[in-house]
Order: sequence, then C-alpha cells, then structure tokens
Amino acid sequence: MKAKSQSKVESGLVIVDKPAEWTSHDVVGKMRRLAGTRRVGHAGTLDPMATGVLVVGVEKATRLLGHLALTEKGYDATIRLGQSTNTDDAEGELTGSASAAGVTQEALRAGVAKLTGLIQQVPPQVSAIKVNGERAYKMARKGEEVALAARPVTVHGFEITAVRREGELVDVDASISCSSGTYIRALARDLGADLGTGGHLTYLRRTRVGPYDLSMARTIDQLAEKVEVLPMAEAVAAVFPRREVDQDEARKVMHGGRLPAAGLGPGPVGVFAPDGTLLALVEEQDGTAKFLAVFVP
Repeated sequence: MKAKSQSKVESGLVIVDKPAEWTSHDVVGKMRRLAGTRRVGHAGTLDPMATGVLVVGVEKATRLLGHLALTEKGYDATIRLGQSTNTDDAEGELTGSASAAGVTQEALRAGVAKLTGLIQQVPPQVSAIKVNGERAYKMARKGEEVALAARPVTVHGFEITAVRREGELVDVDASISCSSGTYIRALARDLGADLGTGGHLTYLRRTRVGPYDLSMARTIDQLAEKVEVLPMAEAVAAVFPRREVDQDEARKVMHGGRLPAAGLGPGPVGVFAPDGTLLALVEEQDGTAKFLAVFVP
C-alpha cells in the first residue's frame, strides 16, 4: 500500500512484524522512508524466510541496538525430518533424503533433549559468519567448503507442539527459546542428523526479542499508516536495570563525569534523571559506572 508522508519521528524503538521474503535490510530501508531519517538500524538479523519480531532503532536508539541484540529470543518453528538442504532451510537445494516414517515420539523427545541447555552448535554453511574476512555464505555460493567452528549457545526451551506425518516425511512444530547467536535452522539440521533422517527448517516466526514480543509488533502496512515508536526511556526500562539519580548526579553525567557503581550488576544499566529522562547506559566496573552510551547533549 502507499505510505502516508511522515514527519520525522522521535528517537526510540519500532517493533516490526517482518514479512516473509523481506530481508532485515529491506525493513530498515522501508523504515528510513517512513520515519524520515537515515539513522535507522536493527538488532538481530532475521533470514528472508522468517517472519516476526524485528527490533528497529530510530535516531539515538540505534546506539541501543548492539546491547539489545544480546537478549534471549523466542521462536515458533517447523522442522521437516526426512530431507536435508544445503542451507538447512526450505530456501536451499535438496542435498539428501532418508525416510522419517519410523521416527517415534520417544526418539523425537530424546533428540530434542540433546539439543536443550548449553550446547556446542556449528553455524550453517550459508550464514553471515566471517571466515578469513569473508562471509561464509559468499564462500558457500562459490562452491567452497566452509569450515565453521562450533560455538557455545544456550537453548533454554525446546518444546514440541505438534507432529504431522505424511509418507516418509515428518513435520515437527516446536516452540524454542534461546540465547543470542543460536541458529534455529542448525537445530533442525542437527535434530535430523541425530535421528538419521536429515532435517531442515520449513517455517520460522520470531515471537520475542527480550521483553519485546508479537503483541507489540506492527506490520509494514500498519507502520505505513502510523509509525509507532517506543520511547527511549520505556525501551531501556523494559530490558535493563534502572538507576535513578538526583539532580547533581544528572548534571555530572551531562558534563561527562562518572558516577560510582550502585551495585546493580555489570550492566548495561539505564541511568535516569529525576524527571524520568534517559541519560545514559552504563556498566559497572571496578567500583565505577562507565559509560556505554550517553543520550543527552
């Protein structure tokens, strides 16, 4: 639909319900036009096939994104057992097949249990991880074999919600919560490998990034009608510990002075003025609150 002309919006987060076939960069490009500013970025890339929560920062909120990207995420997924692809999802080419008709519920549960908790995960061959300075997906597309090292990730929850059988294929619906950096299509690949059938991801919808979930998300069409921005102060208070300072301390922050640590953990911690204005993000080290980002002039 045709977007309405928008005046420049305030700094804050826009929680987008990303449509299928759009890249995360496509969403950023659209939001730059809708928000009337070039200062737009996103936290945590979604593959084109995936839909759901994409956290977009506008203006000063772009400086929050690196910290928000590290929070826990939630997904609804469908894993197809019986077929493997070169991308570990439905967008790739079929590379193998083996009947999954004999896979029992008990075997499924055991396979999922092995992929729950702290695990070592090898990222997909087609991924944005850099190998010797080059993106893995670019090397894979040139036919090069990419050797990616396993990385520790945490799968907090991996719940099977439905199982559908059709001939030699089995589709497994699951609800997954995990740490940043976890590839859901790698979970599909590894579940299929463990069961001896091969597996790949056919559906992925991100339901949550930290405290920001689908109930807060707006579609591109809705945002074309009205850009809804979660103000900076609300965005920070929702995900990080809150530290309120008095007027003298606020003045000190605004002039670049450091505060003593307040015992709120390593960080990030949001620092707020008496009137509720977000002043800064800090991390506590060696008894001092060191600035990660300052948001006041």
